[in-house]
Amino acid sequence: MNNQQLWQRYQDWLYYHGGLDFYLDVSRMGFSDALVEDLQPKFAKAFQDMVALEKGAIANPDEQRMVGHYWLRNPALAPNGAIRAEITEPLQQIKAFAAAVHQGTVKPPTAPKFTDLLAIGIGGSALGPQFVAQALAPDFPPLAIHFIDNSDPDGIDRVLNCLKAQDKLKSTLVITTSKSGGTPEPRNGLAETKAVFEAQGLHFADYAVAVTMPGSKLSQQAQTEQWLQAFPMQDWVGGRTSELSAVGLLPAALQGIDIQAMLDGAKTMDEATRVRELRQNPAALLALAWYYAGDGQGKKDMVILPYKDRLLLFSRYLQQLVMESLGKERDLDGKVVHQGIAVYGNKGSTDQHAYVQQLRDGVPNFFATFIEVLHDRQGPSLELEPGVTSGDYLSGFLQGTRQALFENQRDSITVTIPQVDATSIGALIALYERAVSFYGSLVSVNAYHQPGVEAGKKAAASILELQKAILSTLQTESGPIALEDLATKVQAPEQVETVYKIVRHLAANDRGVVLHGDRQFPQRLQIQWQS
Repeated sequence: MNNQQLWQRYQDWLYYHGGLDFYLDVSRMGFSDALVEDLQPKFAKAFQDMVALEKGAIANPDEQRMVGHYWLRNPALAPNGAIRAEITEPLQQIKAFAAAVHQGTVKPPTAPKFTDLLAIGIGGSALGPQFVAQALAPDFPPLAIHFIDNSDPDGIDRVLNCLKAQDKLKSTLVITTSKSGGTPEPRNGLAETKAVFEAQGLHFADYAVAVTMPGSKLSQQAQTEQWLQAFPMQDWVGGRTSELSAVGLLPAALQGIDIQAMLDGAKTMDEATRVRELRQNPAALLALAWYYAGDGQGKKDMVILPYKDRLLLFSRYLQQLVMESLGKERDLDGKVVHQGIAVYGNKGSTDQHAYVQQLRDGVPNFFATFIEVLHDRQGPSLELEPGVTSGDYLSGFLQGTRQALFENQRDSITVTIPQVDATSIGALIALYERAVSFYGSLVSVNAYHQPGVEAGKKAAASILELQKAILSTLQTESGPIALEDLATKVQAPEQVETVYKIVRHLAANDRGVVLHGDRQFPQRLQIQWQS
């Protein structure tokens, strides 16, 4: 294309929302008018599916659940008064609780106010709050946030030791988020945190808050131990779409983030993405671009390149939202399709000194999404040379990289927001939630269940049961036992490799298991219990 043709295509495929001052440019994606025309019936069905979803249709047949995260920012859309109350009442409670914490009305026993916030969660219960904290937390928040988002003992120790070293444990509010209360990672993080608090002579219940389903194991624990408060999660909100529920709103409010502005931004974007005209619907345009890039089969990866430090974690947040929603073995008819879009990213212009070299000249197995922020900073900028600031350089790097990729036939999307504020972040969250839903409809997969995740959890549970059997068996042995004999005794003769990895882990952590022999040849090992 010549410059005039590029300019015309830019005008044809540039979406702008005046209320949000938001731009979406898909002009550098190479889809044809013929493809757009061919996809019209699919988009018509996607729009119909969205209407049914928002009216309360069972969208997750595996669990017989509605999917209602869109109601969170517009309770009037909820199908009945009971569900509306499930949204409005917790929101009022969150705002009141955050205000009471900030004012010192709710406070720890031995300090005038809470100074720090420890958020324990996994998946969407951590990724959303982490992204929003990085993007929106003020430089000097009323509560500084920390996260335990894994079952890594060393990682847990680093967080808690840091709080202890600064004498902050006694003024740290702890939020544990778990829908069921039985998910291992938050359960483990909670148990470890509680033990550390009590070892310091602190009554944990005076510092503890739960975000969970009413009646869950965690809810029962919070009630029995008389925690400060428990905020409800709804069964019709999935983890990866929970940032604008109590899961994300509570920690955001405690950090001094304007949660109402986040909800308002999402509501405005939701309204824009209900428009049943492809060119006037930014989420549908994203879904079109994704479909074209991967030929409707996810053949290319999505590379997220935000040109703003505050948006560093956006790619991690989108990894779960996109990959857990769309990465499916079977379509809605049960046919094996192996769908999905891989997502990764970092930030600009950092990537221009990292993997942009491959993006431009290497394997063309991706499409890029540039996230552009128009406003540079609060206050004036230093001129590094006549008429040029640091922000000008950042903008130039984005435009230059976009052009360099295009010149080498690499597709890209550009999303532009005016500034990183609560309204724009809410809008971005809503935009990508809807785009995922539309794309799921286009390729006929259930975007609201995650059987692969559940399979991994079940496999992990079976390994831990095998470990218990190994420990029990070793303690009854009078001497060393060969690896294969041990596997037979624990009724796992076909899982010798797994048995070996379990005993190796136990031995490395001084758990009473001793290995004798050549570790390069595990079949020669003798395993012994040593109390």
